[in-house]
Amino acid sequence: MFPPPFPEENENNNLTTVTLTDDKNRSLECYVENSLSVDGQEYVLLLPVDSPVEIFAWQGEEEEEEPVFIEDDAILEEIFNTAQAVLSEYDLVLKHTAYALTVAGELPPFEESEITILEIEDEEADLEPEQLQLLAGFYHEEQEYRIYTPVDPLLFFARVSKNGKPELLSPEEFRQVQPYLEEHLFDEVE
Repeated sequence: MFPPPFPEENENNNLTTVTLTDDKNRSLECYVENSLSVDGQEYVLLLPVDSPVEIFAWQGEEEEEEPVFIEDDAILEEIFNTAQAVLSEYDLVLKHTAYALTVAGELPPFEESEITILEIEDEEADLEPEQLQLLAGFYHEEQEYRIYTPVDPLLFFARVSKNGKPELLSPEEFRQVQPYLEEHLFDEVE
């Protein structure tokens, strides 16, 4: 199915894992949830091994505060150690991995009172509101930040290159194959 050295057997649960690498040489270990071959090209649906997290800054007046997703590397670098220290109180280890921040460790069970629904506005895409569970909050230089984990799993679509390594699909490539991949890969995951 995959050319060596693509799959690695995970000793804990015998699921195949692969590593995605971004342009900054950061890595993200993922489980291969499903695979599909289309016209001789192998595609995989990947789920991060560690839990993804998102950090938001809360800005505005008290009654009209709005969350602002932190994706700027300079800001993340500045607040990373504080976020890491706060999460360590819950036995979670924050990692600056490729494509998403993640935490290693056991997440607390989902509690309805800790779930927030955020509507992220994007002019180019019609995005569904995202359900997030609050993990922790902290202040850095008088700015309030909150760390959330998505309720729904974070999935990545990738193609397997000729050398056996997974490569994320570009937005254009994903749009071209999205209906076919979703039909075949998601049906089997659900």
